[in-house]
Amino acid sequence: MAKAKNRYTNDDIPVKEIKNGCILLTSGEKVTGVKIMPRNIFILDQQTQDSIIASLKTVYNTIDYEFWLIAADRPVDINVYLSQLELLYNNVTNPAKRKLIMDDINKGNMFMNNNVVDTEYFLLFKDKSDDVNQKRIKNLINTLMGAGLTSYQTSNSDLRMILDNFLNGGVTTTFGAVLG
Repeated sequence: MAKAKNRYTNDDIPVKEIKNGCILLTSGEKVTGVKIMPRNIFILDQQTQDSIIASLKTVYNTIDYEFWLIAADRPVDINVYLSQLELLYNNVTNPAKRKLIMDDINKGNMFMNNNVVDTEYFLLFKDKSDDVNQKRIKNLINTLMGAGLTSYQTSNSDLRMILDNFLNGGVTTTFGAVLG
């Protein structure tokens, strides 16, 4: 009778490590890309909206490799800001100023209690070659800039957050992984 092999969740995930803005896969491929900063185009005039949308179509139509467009929610953490407001509240004696500061503290607590998130956008791709990946990143940043959008290469933190969103339902893991 064959003995069953113990299996761990991480046995099925082909992630080796996250390093230098890349997810290194066990296959040797590297997943990387750009983080696209959100922009509300709907507050712009119709001609500008149409121009940005046409430019985005051009950007997407020039991509000749497999890619993933991802929208991921990241919890908003304003604890430091709230702490600063509380210190300011304790140091202010003017009742009108104290009321305004307390209003801001209450609004901040409402955000924190209602699990407010920022939606972040990523365009990811994979290749084994660092040179290919870097050329793609530079090209995407430049073409997105031409479309009126700001973008940056993904960071290790961005990639961890994306994996947390997909693997852990958005809950950030704060414990060390035990590998067998």
